[in-house]
Formats: sequence, structure tokens, C-alpha cells
Amino acid sequence: MKLRTYRLSQVAMTDFTLAGYSVAGEESVVVAPELDVVFDIGRCPHEALAVNHVLLTHGHADHIAGLPYYFAQRDFQDIAGGTALVPARLAEPLEALMSAWGRVEGHVPPHRFVAMRDGEDYEIRRNLLARAFRTRHCAGSIGYSIIDVRKKLKAEFQDRTGPQLVELKNRGVEITDRTEVPLVAYLGDTAKSNYADLPYVRDARALLVECTFYDSEHISRARAGKHLHVVDMAEVLEGMNNERIVIVHVTRRTSIAAARKALRKALPAAVLERVTFLMSGRHVSPE
Repeated sequence: MKLRTYRLSQVAMTDFTLAGYSVAGEESVVVAPELDVVFDIGRCPHEALAVNHVLLTHGHADHIAGLPYYFAQRDFQDIAGGTALVPARLAEPLEALMSAWGRVEGHVPPHRFVAMRDGEDYEIRRNLLARAFRTRHCAGSIGYSIIDVRKKLKAEFQDRTGPQLVELKNRGVEITDRTEVPLVAYLGDTAKSNYADLPYVRDARALLVECTFYDSEHISRARAGKHLHVVDMAEVLEGMNNERIVIVHVTRRTSIAAARKALRKALPAAVLERVTFLMSGRHVSPE
């Protein structure tokens, strides 16, 4: 019997990597190690353990099952900290889950949940934010955008000396312009919505977007489960400025080859050239 080895697919951007595994109903997890975040946790691959921030979109098991293991293993390996950003309505149930896990394992591992709502920001580290936004899936579901915050000295202060700038700051004068550069946006599971209306999604360098169904007979399944079907993709991606669009959450009912063929029929060439599938064989290292 030949067993298939579990490996994360890797999509390389210029200065960060997206490594993950995403099959609808089975597991969804995408690690961005340079940004110190993991989008959803799936069954918690070992690559996620060193990452300090888990960004959960909703409570379905294929996206969240590994959360107790994440905290328990970090505790076992003496990795300090560990924070999960979670939809606000899940914060209390997840505390109860960890309490139950503690009764099973013998103690409750250190953990921290931050309740997130539409439009709220959380500082991952200095000048790097996670912003939550509402998605159309189950009640309270959210997506996330990771935003690089850059500050530049205003033109009118360019000729000031260091002490003069300090004096201005002490007087409460705003001497810099703030610019937001969205790096990656993750929609999680979602039905069709106008995400291009959100600049931190529209202009993210990388967009992680689900497209679960491809067969014409499965449109009703997509609508019932509030997922995207390939017939929705042209509308969902219209107006998006993303450098890379990564398709996740394909069902096992459809091979990547068949999904790619259906997508070629659904999208204009200018959009298609920016699209890839996370689970494409080209993104899995042979090593």
C-alpha cells in the first residue's frame, strides 16, 4: 500500500511565504511565517507551532480542530505566548472548549483569545496589523487582512533638525503621513460578496480566496453552504488589484486539473494570469 505523504504547499511572494493545506471539509490552514500569522489552524501542522498568532475565521472543524493541540504543544515545547484572534461570538465557547480539554489532558494549557469584530485591528508587531472584516458564511464569520503600516515625514518638515522634530512631536504636531500597505487578505469560507469595496482586500498583494465547487450540478450546494462556485469568480474578482490570487478550499469532488480548466472558462485572461491554486502540485516541494 502506497501512502501519500502530507506536505504543505508553498507560494512564495517577494518577502513572505504562504504555506498551507486546504481541502474543503478536510482541513484548511495557511501559514505566513515571516508575518507571524497562521490563517485558520486546520489540524495544526507542526509548521504552525512556531507562529505566535492564529487568525480564525469561523468555528467549523476543518478550520479549527487543531486549536487545543496548538496551545498544548506550545506549552509542552516551552514556547511562550500564543494568541488566537477569533470571531467575537466564539471567544466564550472556545474558553469552554479549552476548559474541557484541560479536564481531559489534566491541565489547561496557557492560551489567549482576542475577540475580533468587523473593522477591528490587532497589532501583530510594530507597524504590522491584522484587520478583521465581515464575511458571508456562518454567523459571525470574519476574514483578515495583514497590513504593513508605514510612516513618512511630511514634506513641510523635511528641512527640520532632529531636535526641532522632537519639539514638534512634544507639542502634539503630527509630523508624519500614515500609509497602509495590505500584504495578504484571507477570506476564509464565504459566499459571493463585494470584497473589492474593501481597499485592504482589493489592494492586498496576495489574496487567498475560496472556490469550493466547479460542477454545474453543485451550484445549489454552494448556495446552501454559503461557498463560492466557479460561476461566481469573475464577479468576486472584478476590480481586484492583487498581484497574486491563490485559490483555496477546493472540494475533493474536483481535481485541480478540472478546477483549472473550469476557471479558464470563467475568468478573463488578465485575471487568470494572476491566479494559482494552493493545492497545485507545482507548489509542493519534492524534498
